[in-house]
Amino acid sequence: SENTILSYRRDLRNFFQYLDKYDITDFSRVTSITLSSYTLYLQNNNKASSTISRNIASLKCYFSFLYSHNKIKSNPATELEAPKVSKKLPEILSVDNVSLLLNQPDMTDTKGIRDKAMLEVLYATGMRVSELISLSVKDLNLNLELIHCTSKNKSRIIPLGSKAIYSLNLYLKNSRNQLLKNRDESCLFVNCNGHPMTRQGFWKILKYYAKLAGIEKEITPHTLRHSFAVHLLQNGADLRSVQEMLGHSDISTTQIYLSLNTNRIR
Repeated sequence: SENTILSYRRDLRNFFQYLDKYDITDFSRVTSITLSSYTLYLQNNNKASSTISRNIASLKCYFSFLYSHNKIKSNPATELEAPKVSKKLPEILSVDNVSLLLNQPDMTDTKGIRDKAMLEVLYATGMRVSELISLSVKDLNLNLELIHCTSKNKSRIIPLGSKAIYSLNLYLKNSRNQLLKNRDESCLFVNCNGHPMTRQGFWKILKYYAKLAGIEKEITPHTLRHSFAVHLLQNGADLRSVQEMLGHSDISTTQIYLSLNTNRIR
């Protein structure tokens, strides 16, 4: 993905700067000791285990590439091991805090109606923010109470709750047309300039309402996705259904939410 490319490029650029400090200008002079020293250098600079692991993955891929293209005679990264990364449990909101957050938008205001619809859809479906902002009007089927979600060439159908449907109807009827500048715009959620909503734009909206609600916990769009999953499991949903709604290809990814579920699962 584009983010992976950017991350790997940044990791390699930092590594090249490290090599420059020691006047290493030829990759044939890079040894396993050089790479181990660089790992230690990252640790001494208080880099997180996850960051160090990604750096090591970047280096492994790069030196594997150099070796396979005969740029170096041996691969110094073969034995390089990443530090163990402890699985951090995702942050979630309580049901009360979610309700508090969702009730913050001003429903007498065009922008507030849009914001309410976005928050309701995000919590009702557990979508990623990238999926939310890429929705088009044709992805909605409010009669059947379903929404079509596409991500990374994969798609899924997610049921909508009554509150999300009500908010969407209100947005389509009273808000979206007022925000639009181009009537041919197919994107479901648009900003105040009539253009498709951006990740950064929605992030600011979420932060604003979290502050308005007095929620001190750090909230990201993914917090609502995690909360959606845990609240479903707490109320008796089966893991496979939650997996399908979240769009996880492997159920082991979904299983992390079980450890956050304090109620008995039927």
